[in-house]
Amino acid sequence: MSTSQPLRTISGRMKRTHPENGYESPRSPDGEDGFFGNDTGNGTHKAGERRRAGRSGQAFLGGRSPKTQDHVGRNEADLGREEATETKKVGLRDRLGCYTWTWFTMTMATGGIASVLHSIPYRSEWLRILGVIVFLFNILLFSINCFFITLRFKWNPGSFQRSFTSPSESLFVPACVVSIGTILTNMCQYGIPATKQWFQTAMQVCFWVYFSLSVIASSGMYLIIWSTQALPIHTMTPIWIFPAYPLLLMGPIAANLIDALPDSLAAARINSIAIALGAVCIQGTGFLVSLMIYSAFIYRLMTQKLPRETTRPGMFVSVGPSGFTVAGIVHLGNTVIPKIMPSGYLGHSDAAFFLKLLSDLTGLWLWGLCLWFFLVSIGAHWQIMRPNDPEHHIQFDMTWFSFVFPNTALVTATQAIGKSLESNAIQVFGTVMAGLLVLVWIFVFYMMIRALSMKRLLWPGEADGSVALGKRWRIHGCANSHAEKKRDGNSVAA
Repeated sequence: MSTSQPLRTISGRMKRTHPENGYESPRSPDGEDGFFGNDTGNGTHKAGERRRAGRSGQAFLGGRSPKTQDHVGRNEADLGREEATETKKVGLRDRLGCYTWTWFTMTMATGGIASVLHSIPYRSEWLRILGVIVFLFNILLFSINCFFITLRFKWNPGSFQRSFTSPSESLFVPACVVSIGTILTNMCQYGIPATKQWFQTAMQVCFWVYFSLSVIASSGMYLIIWSTQALPIHTMTPIWIFPAYPLLLMGPIAANLIDALPDSLAAARINSIAIALGAVCIQGTGFLVSLMIYSAFIYRLMTQKLPRETTRPGMFVSVGPSGFTVAGIVHLGNTVIPKIMPSGYLGHSDAAFFLKLLSDLTGLWLWGLCLWFFLVSIGAHWQIMRPNDPEHHIQFDMTWFSFVFPNTALVTATQAIGKSLESNAIQVFGTVMAGLLVLVWIFVFYMMIRALSMKRLLWPGEADGSVALGKRWRIHGCANSHAEKKRDGNSVAA
């Protein structure tokens, strides 16, 4: 009896250390304060923007009788009323202390929607105006994000540095850079046709600035992660690809920049050949890095099954690398004859045609991979999407924007393939997907506002919509303490 007791105790403690959002390295059960000793982790207020379990505390109640669960539920309600009366009033400073890099996934998704609206082949004035409105709205959201996260870093000294080494936040730092990339893409799409030559030159400069920024951000973030963390394979999700995402926007930015130019003379003036070749180089780097991480994800699925339900929205991130590569390469292929190389390349007049043919074949190959990952991600959410199923349910957190942004790559890739192959069926299919994706974006945005109003986001002690973390630990700790005392008494009697 006494010999088996430590095993049960260790098992209970292991259940207690769920990785947050599935992206955190494992920690010692005795060191609950953070990944780096007694640090506050990512510098957010208490739990910040994290989720511990996706079933509203059911992870801590598994295996107990309904009577025990009901008793624990009443205790949780009592603790909630006690904390509501004992704690001080939460102010703006406290709520902004919970602001993390994950909020930039909102601007990534919104900028992606503006690109999706621009990619629809059936153009009209109202569609252009709607795209401009979404584009300007995204700039406003990006400015708000920058302002709020700056206040967090200012009011919480040391939180900026800790956010780069936090196991649950560091992977989302590149979301800020990706948001800049989506804004630059929208500026090319909606700004160049409505402005003059000065804006074309400005976007040429912005392209090369982002070129440098994406390389530094991607390689630097991976180096920091590899130097400070040990991410186990059983917690692997495609979010590990996220630091490579800044590289994956180089192709779409270059393609939209060149395509928006009025003629080949304007393309020659900004040296479009150098822009296209540089974009292909970095786009290929980003895709190959993602491809190597893909293999780890497939290995994780084969050995550990699907990720936990709270982390499954991140599976859609696997759609992005191949989608953005198709959107960039095929779109560049469509512009190579009329604008980039109208007179051929290196003395070969037919070089542009063969490059377009190569881009189409490469695009078709990767488009199939993109669709495959999309179908796998949809299938993995089938249990969660079933209504009135309390056993399979997740509450909102900012990773829900993974339902939107990676899939914008699939839609723009589909439209690029349809345009290049002159296939009306593919273009109609892409347009239907675009409409559905806009509806998903509106739904996710509504859920975010709802979570904010219900104090499930930006609220000290809350974990992205789940029950207050402190309450859960106390309830679970009390239950474990009672069970351990009972087992001790039984072992003594034995």
